[in-house]
Amino acid sequence: MKNLLIQSVTVLHSESPFNGQTVDVLITNGKISEIGKKIDASDKNLTIIDAKGQFLSPGFLDINANFGEPGLETKEDMGTGCATAAAGGFTAVALMPNTQPPIHSKAEVSYLLSKSPNNLVDIFPIGCISHHREGKELAEMFDMQNSGAIAFSDGNKPVSNAGLMSRALLYTKSFNGLIFSYAEDQDIAAKGKMNEGVMSTFLGMKGNPSLAEELMVARDLYLAEYNEARIHFSTISSHRSVDLIRKAKKAGVKVTCDVAAHHLVLTEDNLEGFDSQYKVKPPLRTKTDQKALIAGLKDGTIDAIVSQHTPHEIEFKDVEFEIASYGIIGLQTVLPLALKSGLSPEMIVEKLAISPRKLLGITIPIFDLGISANFILFNPIEKWTLNEKSNKSKSNNSPFMGQELTGKVTLVHNNEQYIIL
Repeated sequence: MKNLLIQSVTVLHSESPFNGQTVDVLITNGKISEIGKKIDASDKNLTIIDAKGQFLSPGFLDINANFGEPGLETKEDMGTGCATAAAGGFTAVALMPNTQPPIHSKAEVSYLLSKSPNNLVDIFPIGCISHHREGKELAEMFDMQNSGAIAFSDGNKPVSNAGLMSRALLYTKSFNGLIFSYAEDQDIAAKGKMNEGVMSTFLGMKGNPSLAEELMVARDLYLAEYNEARIHFSTISSHRSVDLIRKAKKAGVKVTCDVAAHHLVLTEDNLEGFDSQYKVKPPLRTKTDQKALIAGLKDGTIDAIVSQHTPHEIEFKDVEFEIASYGIIGLQTVLPLALKSGLSPEMIVEKLAISPRKLLGITIPIFDLGISANFILFNPIEKWTLNEKSNKSKSNNSPFMGQELTGKVTLVHNNEQYIIL
């Protein structure tokens, strides 16, 4: 593979001395060998990229994605999942344990890591909180962390038993583990298929109220405070959840949270046509909730943006809304959705590359001479269409399929290899 010269690129990296500067960057044998103005481009063994108007950022890290492996490879396998992640600008992905079997022991953690060495995209398994994700007894979290699990979650299943969640928080505190809470009171949510409100009433569909999320957020905040333990809320969706977490942070509770990119641009109004591609969980909420989520990102209440990438075979989505499965593929659309929501490129890099690594304790890629390059190049104004040709996933369950999107990743470099998109 040829060495790489990126010309006239603007660096976005809040922890780099080059932040905000427009420079040339030379990559030799996978490592940064020169950063400066007007680097000599006469070497014939160079791939030269004119990056004027583009941004160079640390590779994004998604802390909530679903691949199918092990057991559900027809949805997404490690190869297609990593290709999809790379196309979206992610050089690292934390994988939820929603597999068959779930990631509930060191054997599954080791299996995932054995499939991922020398990939363009680094894989970080998230282990289960409870054995088999059943919410009855704690999984062997200490063993999983020693084997490489980066955090613990029961994925798209909430931990309904407060005592079990309290014990999980206390147990992981002893080895500095991190619990991911999926906040939903299942008794309140019942069988609601969309947000409870004006639109659910109009459509005659049973609603899932934001109260179901907020009750669980409040419960787990109290438990984290009581146990003096860290907790992370994944994919919050309501304005009251934002308020609760904001107040808890100010009170000194060790809490972080993230939001799915699609919740920043879509609302319950998109469900008027009963299109199952918009069926997600937590459900799309109101415009008030959407504004609160964006405000929460800007004021630091919400730490990260995630894809919540959830691939499905066509038979799980091309059915009546009532019985369709929840979730959309999202790895390739995070950047354009974040831009569409009005976030600046600087804020997007902070919420996709810097903050996710801080909360997981992962080393932030740096721009310095002799360092193995881990970065992406993206153009915030380039337009592209998500279609069968550009989609890298095995699945196509996205409401943005066939739509023109603005904001494109054009280069991904990691682990001494790169792709130009």
